[in-house]
Amino acid sequence: MTDPLHLLSPLDGRYADVTSPLRDYFSEFAFLRDRARLELDLLPALSKIGLIRPLSDSESTQLASIKTNFSTADAESIRAFERETRHDVKAIEYFLRGKLENTSLKDLLSWLHFGLTSEDVNNIAQAISLRDSRDAVLLPAFDNLLQHILGFVKTYRALPMLARTHGQPAVPTTLGKEFAVYLSRLKKSRDEIAGHKFEAKLTGAVGNFNALQAASPQMDWLAFSAGFIQNYDLVPNFATTQILPYDNWLRYFDSLRMVNSILIDLSQDIWRYISDGYLKQAVVEGEVGSSTMPQKVNPIDFENAEGNLGVANSLLNHYSQKLSISRLQRDLSDSTVRRTFGVAIGHTLLAWVNLVRGMNRIAADEGKLKDELDAHWEVVSEGAQTILRAVGRADAYESLKRQTRGRILTEADYKSWVEAVDVNDETRARLQSLSPESYIGLAIQLTDRVIDEAG
Repeated sequence: MTDPLHLLSPLDGRYADVTSPLRDYFSEFAFLRDRARLELDLLPALSKIGLIRPLSDSESTQLASIKTNFSTADAESIRAFERETRHDVKAIEYFLRGKLENTSLKDLLSWLHFGLTSEDVNNIAQAISLRDSRDAVLLPAFDNLLQHILGFVKTYRALPMLARTHGQPAVPTTLGKEFAVYLSRLKKSRDEIAGHKFEAKLTGAVGNFNALQAASPQMDWLAFSAGFIQNYDLVPNFATTQILPYDNWLRYFDSLRMVNSILIDLSQDIWRYISDGYLKQAVVEGEVGSSTMPQKVNPIDFENAEGNLGVANSLLNHYSQKLSISRLQRDLSDSTVRRTFGVAIGHTLLAWVNLVRGMNRIAADEGKLKDELDAHWEVVSEGAQTILRAVGRADAYESLKRQTRGRILTEADYKSWVEAVDVNDETRARLQSLSPESYIGLAIQLTDRVIDEAG
């Protein structure tokens, strides 16, 4: 491999240790390998329906060997053909002809790529790569992130903190509840991603099985197509042009984009909590936060994640805009865009890994959180005015507004107001029981519900 220092993409250079598992699904080598496998799988499929002769055990083994032992040299051979043909799928067909022409399978060479259009091979291969990369790489990484967030929620489920709305001090919550909201949102999206079934098509050059029907009209090509695609645990789509309508894939990308958007929100909130001193970061020996300011410990993992999530979503957004549109039966502008799937997923994976790294470094500054609550007794005015409403005070809101709007109240200020307000002893006791630390409503119970649902 080229020295990583000279690679154009940071996914293959600077961040290769994180993104390298995706190469087995989205590299040029993987795309060539997977399409060669599909072309070879067509022969036993045609044999099974009686269109070509039965294959011997040794011939089946030979086909399996070509697929299993597909090498870099094989990929280079295909690329050599492509330099002449300027057509990658035809180059694969010529490569396979060369592999089989001196074997007992020589009589079946004309059945390679029989009745197919290139897109039949391409879309199935890419659907498989999207599904398998999800199952083997993305979901394990996502589940790891969810477990770290869940651990944080459990640790701080009952720790009171000052909430903010519009950036201003608001009624209290708990730190665990703040993160539980993210956990709940992400869990729903995780289920959508994991449950997605990928579509594929084998319908010919304009989606009508023209060539297959012309050559062998006695065959049930709808059943053949369905069986061939379902054999890969994909969902057949028969309402196609030359290309598969990408709506199904776009729903998957939209689910990824939603996750990334939620995680941008989380990254920005954590950044703010660190900036405000609510969260502390562990100091790593030898790490440097600034070339000139030795005291700094920067939230670099969350900043890295936010940037990579943005890059990923830019591509995922483009897929929704571009791949839902194709001129007439198709144009090749979709092909070059689809070759970037690994880039969007690579930046997504990199962000998720960085978020895990960041989560491992943060902890609550409980003293800071307590000090913030103690400094803002005005935030219990919501509870106080609601207690007054409950006993029939029509001017409850206006009374508290005059006392608190635009002001910061101390504990002494609040208690002085409670002593002066004209209420009965029971109501006064309820008002006196309020404090910024205790006025958290059902935050703990709600957090525990999310914890239970997250498993």
